[in-house]
Amino acid sequence: MGIVIDVIAFDGDDTLWHNETVYAQAEKRFEELLAPYGGDDEVVDALFETEMANLPTYGYGLKSFALSMIETAIRVTNGRIKGWDIQQIIDLLKEMKQTPVQLLDNVMEVIPALAKSHTLMLVTKGDLFDQETKITRSGLAPYFAYVEIVADKTPDVYRALLEKHQIDPQRCLMVGNSLRSDILPVVAVGAHAVHIPYHVTWAHEAVTLQPGETGGYVELEHIGLLPHLLTSFATG
Repeated sequence: MGIVIDVIAFDGDDTLWHNETVYAQAEKRFEELLAPYGGDDEVVDALFETEMANLPTYGYGLKSFALSMIETAIRVTNGRIKGWDIQQIIDLLKEMKQTPVQLLDNVMEVIPALAKSHTLMLVTKGDLFDQETKITRSGLAPYFAYVEIVADKTPDVYRALLEKHQIDPQRCLMVGNSLRSDILPVVAVGAHAVHIPYHVTWAHEAVTLQPGETGGYVELEHIGLLPHLLTSFATG
């Protein structure tokens, strides 16, 4: 007997559209900005430490990233950074915000097709305003019956979403690029998951699996292979 999937949930950033590459480019420019102050290769590491310390206060997203850059700049320059350079960090945030949403390959073909046969849900985390505008600018919003922007992705969060929409975990599939956020918490609540790795992974999302922890989900090279996988699920 095959697996029946009624609802397919998708992550947004780096699953449907490019995101981490924008942040990586911003980190490079941040390094260049601090270089005249004696900044070195440890600037990005210092930024990551600040981001992790600030997560409980600011959460995820662009605004949190910008505040962490400003705090890191002040700290690593011992307060010597000039106001104009702080302004450049703020301007960088605005540029990131205005960066066009670039869909990953095959997304614009796969999502409309699946919307005809399944109920689609978008589950993404981060700054509410930033995520809402990215979803709108992506052109994909009409294909999703549900859009959920959450502060974090944990088993409890996924369990609450399933209960909210009265979805049977065994008939739900989550598709995402992050093992930490999109895959392992979903498997933990009894739903199905498909991992599609992105070529750049934020250090916070990196997971080292122990032997025997690789079960419970399927890994695909790209989203274009998803329809065929769903067919194989249905036929058993």
